[in-house]
Amino acid sequence: MENILLVQGANMSFLGRREAHLYGTTTAAELDAMLLAHAKANAYRLEIFYTHVEGEAIERLYRAADEGVQGLVMNPAGFNYAGYALRDCVRALPFPYVEVHITNVAKRGIHSVLAEAAVGAVFGFGVHSYVLGLEAMLKLLRG
Repeated sequence: MENILLVQGANMSFLGRREAHLYGTTTAAELDAMLLAHAKANAYRLEIFYTHVEGEAIERLYRAADEGVQGLVMNPAGFNYAGYALRDCVRALPFPYVEVHITNVAKRGIHSVLAEAAVGAVFGFGVHSYVLGLEAMLKLLRG
């Protein structure tokens, strides 16, 4: 069974309560339930980790490498702009990284400094971007 870590970056725990015109009304808890159901239906292990602190994300990722995590899916969110230390951490990981975003970040003029460390990115499909990102990761892991 594949072991995937989903990291939700700065501001994502407030999902459903902030800027609904951009991010929709799905709450973080509703998104978590949807993704955990996807994991169960597709027979993989999913851990979801939220943080507003870049250093905490780095610490969790290095621990994931020691725990046998096989893939990272992440919405860096507020870390997009200046998350260079997080990007360097991701580059050092022994497993692939898929980046996801709810909105079309390119259309919004947002450049993610972490995207260059990703195998690929999914953005612009609302919360379904997460499902697509997890399915892409499963494809990578299962061949």
